[in-house]
Amino acid sequence: MSLRLFEGFKFTYRTTFIHRMDPRPKFLIAMAIFALSLIFMNILVFLILFIGQLPLVYLSRSLRRWLNSVRGGAVLSALIFVMNFLTGSTLIFSLTMTMRFLVLVSAFSLFFMTTSPDDLGLVLEKARLPYELSFTFTTAVRLVPTMALEAQTIVDAQRSRGLELDRGNVLMRVKKYIPILIPLIVSAIRRSMELAEALESRAFGTVKNRQSLVTLKMKPSDYLVSLIAVAVLIVGIYIQLSIPIPNLDTGIKMPLLWGF
Repeated sequence: MSLRLFEGFKFTYRTTFIHRMDPRPKFLIAMAIFALSLIFMNILVFLILFIGQLPLVYLSRSLRRWLNSVRGGAVLSALIFVMNFLTGSTLIFSLTMTMRFLVLVSAFSLFFMTTSPDDLGLVLEKARLPYELSFTFTTAVRLVPTMALEAQTIVDAQRSRGLELDRGNVLMRVKKYIPILIPLIVSAIRRSMELAEALESRAFGTVKNRQSLVTLKMKPSDYLVSLIAVAVLIVGIYIQLSIPIPNLDTGIKMPLLWGF
């Protein structure tokens, strides 16, 4: 899978309406799209959800990075399509599962591109999650793009030494990734040990009643966006339960494991 996928999950601050928005309505938008993606099984709905995110991407001025994340998931999308199609699913059903994956990648890519890990940690604390858990999650969010960049550096270094990753059958290609995975795993272990030593030197976890320097405060526009997201979710549930939607595939089946 292309490492471009992880570029869309790296936060970069910009002075846009989407970036300045409170993280809670942005998270609510992502979860509403996630819920609608699970409720519906219709490629037309997934196309609407996918296209409906484009105005938000444009307002965030992150179109190029968003496109990179979508293109980065092309390999996994193709795998989802092939696995469903080869197991006897119809063409439309396989395309539906592929579109569902792209919608989810797009939604969460937009959220992480426009939400800093610090704000995300504050949201998790507001949700009454233990600080250790929220810190672990936000640290993982920070490290994923870093590890992706390091993996790309290792790939470039190995290719400069004559490693050809794009030749041979599937088994040979998998074996060729071993010289990439080993240094990447060693680097990840070394980085985790350094992080653990840094936390221990700062007496992490000794103070139970923590107070954050920054306090999240929702603006009227944030409440409006949250209300719109909830309304869209409610309308979607109502449509699914009460209004039949034209389906391009009359023989659509229940989703498979790799079709989410």
